[in-house]
Amino acid sequence: MTKQAKASIEYLAICKQFHLSNKQISYVFCIAEDGKLLQLYYGKKVPQEKDYAHLIERHYRQQATCRTKDDLLYSLDSLKQELPEYGTSDYRHPAIRLRQSNGSAISELVYDSYEIRAGKEPLPGLPATYTEDSLEATTLKVQLKDELTGAVVEVVYTIFSELSVITQNVNVLNHGTENLFLTHLMSLNLDLPDSDYEWLQLSGAWGRERHVKKRTLQQGIQSIESTRGISSPQQNPFVALARPETTEFSGELIGATLVYSGNFLVQVEVDTFDVTRLQLGINPFNFEWKLAPEESFVSPEAVLVYSDQGLNGMSQTFHSLFRKRLVRGNWRDQERPVLINNWEATYFDFTEEKLLTIAKKAKQMGVELFVLDDGWFGRRTHEKAGLGDWYVNHDRLPDGIGTLADKIRALGLKFGLWFEPEMVNLDSDLYRNHSDWMLHTPNRKASHGRHQYVLNYANPDVVDNIFQQMCLVIDESKLEYIKWDMNRVLSEVYAVNLPADRQGEAFHRYVLGVYDLYERLTTKYPNILFESCSSGGGCFDAGMLYYAPQAWTSDDTDAVEQLKIQYGTSFLYPLSSMGSHVSVIPNHQTNRLVPLNTRANVAYFGTFGYELDLSKLSEAEIAEVKGQVAFFKKYQSVFHNGTFYRIQSPFKKNRTETSWMVVSEDQTIAIAGYYKMLNEVNRSFHRMKLQGLKDDWDYVIDGNVHNGAELIHAGLVSSDASSGFLIDQTPLPPTHDYDSRLWIIEKA
Repeated sequence: MTKQAKASIEYLAICKQFHLSNKQISYVFCIAEDGKLLQLYYGKKVPQEKDYAHLIERHYRQQATCRTKDDLLYSLDSLKQELPEYGTSDYRHPAIRLRQSNGSAISELVYDSYEIRAGKEPLPGLPATYTEDSLEATTLKVQLKDELTGAVVEVVYTIFSELSVITQNVNVLNHGTENLFLTHLMSLNLDLPDSDYEWLQLSGAWGRERHVKKRTLQQGIQSIESTRGISSPQQNPFVALARPETTEFSGELIGATLVYSGNFLVQVEVDTFDVTRLQLGINPFNFEWKLAPEESFVSPEAVLVYSDQGLNGMSQTFHSLFRKRLVRGNWRDQERPVLINNWEATYFDFTEEKLLTIAKKAKQMGVELFVLDDGWFGRRTHEKAGLGDWYVNHDRLPDGIGTLADKIRALGLKFGLWFEPEMVNLDSDLYRNHSDWMLHTPNRKASHGRHQYVLNYANPDVVDNIFQQMCLVIDESKLEYIKWDMNRVLSEVYAVNLPADRQGEAFHRYVLGVYDLYERLTTKYPNILFESCSSGGGCFDAGMLYYAPQAWTSDDTDAVEQLKIQYGTSFLYPLSSMGSHVSVIPNHQTNRLVPLNTRANVAYFGTFGYELDLSKLSEAEIAEVKGQVAFFKKYQSVFHNGTFYRIQSPFKKNRTETSWMVVSEDQTIAIAGYYKMLNEVNRSFHRMKLQGLKDDWDYVIDGNVHNGAELIHAGLVSSDASSGFLIDQTPLPPTHDYDSRLWIIEKA
């Protein structure tokens, strides 16, 4: 990111109006006569130094409750707001709810002051986007006060200089003399003047994470949420609101996500006058935070993106932001090693000799990192034992984990390990010594998932113990990579270390404990590459990317299924964050037989690696894998730093093709991928209209020169031999089910 452009936040005192803007967008709100914050405009940039108060419309409506005596026009129920409260004339869902000691949940938060400063401040204990230079963003803090209770609320906005991005979070402080209980706090509230939008979400389950779902907004409430303690594979903390005519390449939309890894709520409420209220925040379900006098609470960060360049434009903004100003540390800008993971090759059935055999073959093929997955620790020979005991299993590895690591490194490979730090088995020394460290509700049965239970990360003693155990292993083996897994969701959530009036804090304190462990490990070991995982893609969220620059997309490693998973993931997350591997066939999840070249052609558009026993490949397959590794190393910078475009969606009804492409930052190299599911006979001719190229440059494809404008507007012919009758005279190679092709496009 350059530092030349500067975002602006303007306050017009004469009309009490704030205007956040950069070259692309404007966000405008004002202070009403009673101190409430009223939303005026959000979208494409509009002129500054102009009063937009005329956008506030007040009309008398029967049954409206009004704020001022003898004034029948000023009702918050019909006004667009920044931090709405319930019960003081607005009957839509609020952004904040504070319960007092007398049981009342009515508050009267009114404007007190503001502060504008260059740059962006970190959020204590929470992941958030950041700046490296104060010119990259400008921040506005607006302070509101409730005189009766002493509650002070800061609404914090940051606008980035070069991206159409605004971030927002809310801080709540109790400056009163009595306890307050925060039961509802949204990080973002955006009231929009109409409801002419299509809602787009990323939904799924284990093995089919982040599938694209769409619906038209209707009057009433539409929402997605997690109550599972993690962001979950069921719903991702993201939504896009797109105009009906919006496509991948054109049209207006708003995208929003929460930088958080726990229970969340993404909600749109459309009132009966078609005003749309978008909210993102911690799920109020089972949430209550006690604020004793002088205590405070900081909400997670919400990220808001505007695009008038279609869905790809929104995604590219998220990608740029996350890749450069959410991901941190040494691995943000470094090229990632091509890895081999032993799991699908061996599962629990491995010895040191077997692991070294796989590693030797991997080195011969150009692989750079060997990862030992589950089963190396405690008495972990099956799923029912060992979790929580992070010391080597000497029956499996008699000479210890450090010796194995040294042998792997002697082959010329880096060494990594699998951990599941948040879990415990009943058959473990940790549980036998500290049974109270497990999340459980006193005097009630605890539910298991995959024969395992969840540790109480709301207890700092638990986090300290796991940190110490992991450090011993890391130091002994000099780890260069950690795969952090999390194979079940939370249940019977009760933190025995917390008093009764703080049990509503347990879910959030759990997430804070996970973040604390990540922060301590990444600080102490800055050279370790962390990859998050949650039984696949169950914790693939922006919060995790702050600590681990890549995440496992799914345990479903079938390339055909991965097309949908990676396509949906790309709506928000960059290719450099997507853990994607070439796995064995028949695939262990689908039994599908996908050709080796297609498995690689899908996995290239991610971090790339292997999840199979390379020693079982034929000589022809070995040669193919060597070529794949060399190809990825050559073009990794393009895949990870280039601009990604989705072209043909696998979610379109009756569509049998998927295509996408990535273009280097300087637009001199592009790589286009085309994937066909089922072969056909005498099928139609096909073209793929490329994106992101310079229309006045010439490009070379397969030795032929094409003009950029031609490739963008006329398209690249992608027909294969199935577009005719398969006879010997056909100049194209034969095709088959699950076929694919890559084109390298280079400036002439």
